[in-house]
Amino acid sequence: MRVSIFDAGNVFSVRALAALVGALALLAGTANADVGRGDRYAGKPWASRSPVLAQHGMAATEQPLASLAAVEILKKGGSAVDAAIAANAVLGLTEPVLNGIGGDAFAIVWDPKTRKLYGYNGSGPSAKGRDLAKMQAQVKAAYAKAGLPYEAHIPAVGSLPVTVPGTVDTWFALHDRFGRLPIADDLAPAIALAKEGFPVTQLVAKYWQGNLRAFDRYSKLIEESANARRTYLVDGHAPVEGEVFRNPDLADTLTMIANGGRDAFYKGAIARTIDKYFRRIGGDLRYSDFADFHGEWVTPQSVDYRGYDVYELPPNGQGFAALEMLNILKGFDLKKMGAGSADALTAMIEAKRLAYEDLAKYYADPRFVDIPMQGLLSEKYADARRKLIHLDHADPDIGPGDPRLFQGDTTDFETADADGMMVSMIQSNYRGMGSGLVADGLGFMFQDRGELYSLNPKDANVYAPGKRPFHTIIPAFVMKDGEPWLAFGVMGGDMQPQAHVQVLVDMIDFGMNVQEAGDAARWRHYGNAEPTGEKSQGIGTLEMESGFDPAVKIELEKRGYKVVPGTGAFGGYEAIRYDAKNHVYWGATEFRKDGEVIGY
Repeated sequence: MRVSIFDAGNVFSVRALAALVGALALLAGTANADVGRGDRYAGKPWASRSPVLAQHGMAATEQPLASLAAVEILKKGGSAVDAAIAANAVLGLTEPVLNGIGGDAFAIVWDPKTRKLYGYNGSGPSAKGRDLAKMQAQVKAAYAKAGLPYEAHIPAVGSLPVTVPGTVDTWFALHDRFGRLPIADDLAPAIALAKEGFPVTQLVAKYWQGNLRAFDRYSKLIEESANARRTYLVDGHAPVEGEVFRNPDLADTLTMIANGGRDAFYKGAIARTIDKYFRRIGGDLRYSDFADFHGEWVTPQSVDYRGYDVYELPPNGQGFAALEMLNILKGFDLKKMGAGSADALTAMIEAKRLAYEDLAKYYADPRFVDIPMQGLLSEKYADARRKLIHLDHADPDIGPGDPRLFQGDTTDFETADADGMMVSMIQSNYRGMGSGLVADGLGFMFQDRGELYSLNPKDANVYAPGKRPFHTIIPAFVMKDGEPWLAFGVMGGDMQPQAHVQVLVDMIDFGMNVQEAGDAARWRHYGNAEPTGEKSQGIGTLEMESGFDPAVKIELEKRGYKVVPGTGAFGGYEAIRYDAKNHVYWGATEFRKDGEVIGY
């Protein structure tokens, strides 16, 4: 039997535990001594740093080289969109464990000229030549060939989860409307780094090694691995921290895009190479899937949360789940309850569970399914769902609601420029590095986003040819009194809507600044029904970081939650807040990652 120090009846006080640890350290001798973090002399003592402040432009990304590239573009006269493209291209090179041009992208742009928010959905569809019956048969055959037990779930690797990548399309759609520099200038920093190389950072090296171990473990599901190994290994091994990595194939691909534009990727030599590759390995994506693809401009939707208008993009992404949660939470006085209190956490966790049951049932590609979008975000629907929350216990029987009764009609980075344009953009390969597949000589891995389809024909998110899958990556934006207030995102699968809510509650209800809200301890709940067809696991599981009071964790267990220590899957946060009165940007980034904010 495993006993936790937080189990009821086995509770140490924090002071007693510290004393015990100190005594054990003395017994072990000075050879095992260690040094903890130093002290801060302003702001919250637990915060990693203060916000970065600047007047003329800013980039907040998960990688210092990407932030530097973005700011260099801004200083050359580029717009915030030019800077975002530059940052994204560098991130795809320096963090291939998370993103790249083999994945999809979404963006929200504040344009100070028109004083409007614009949203772009750059998610690609499935192969037109594979229907549901064929997909179901191929999934069964793939598991059988690999000697694995069958699951009614599309594998995370190999050709079956690969959908058309939408990132390059997103770049050009945004650039055509908001770019100022030639896109060749935007891509130049990434091309140079890909040729010359860069030192791999600590966290990325850890992810890189873990991804390649996973590919080895599931190699029988991957039709071809030689290209990925040639592209992503250094002298036969995954790069370690500080080792220089180069990707000349990606440099060539980005150069083709810089010179030939969008068509080079979707209608030119790159698309033809991809077509030939998938034919060779037995995949279903074809040239026409690329040539016929275009993302779409969409209208960001919002709810008013205590005077702040919070915007997310509509499905097939999961952003509406964050808006549903905020609508429900408006009925609770979280500020009075207190940050990190059992009552505040219970209200947020139950709101999450309610919203995610709706997510599983209704969220899908709206071109294929009638989604009750207005009903999901209506005040009356939020009132009805809120009545299901009881702060003294977790509800074991939460399920989806019926928003039709109230119907009327997933890497993250932010940039801002001197004219006031702000961009919230997120881009991903989905699970880790992606599918394990790299087309001949192209230098990037294809996403595995198609793992997120359901195989049940009764589900809204069921697989269909030419359909976009349910999507996890969601950019977000907040307006205050008609002015831009916050461009932000928190990458990380199903963590994203619940993390969006946590950082907003920390800022709006609990008065934290933009960096403190990202540094504050996070929780993550899982076990809801899934849009891929998995059923609800009842109350589910609650992961909590170590920064929460142990007594609060015990109280939550008494209320029915299964509380476990955090595994590190708490997302990656970047944000730029705008102070309209002083015309100053406040930037923040994720201390759990390799992030960096640069402003000037």
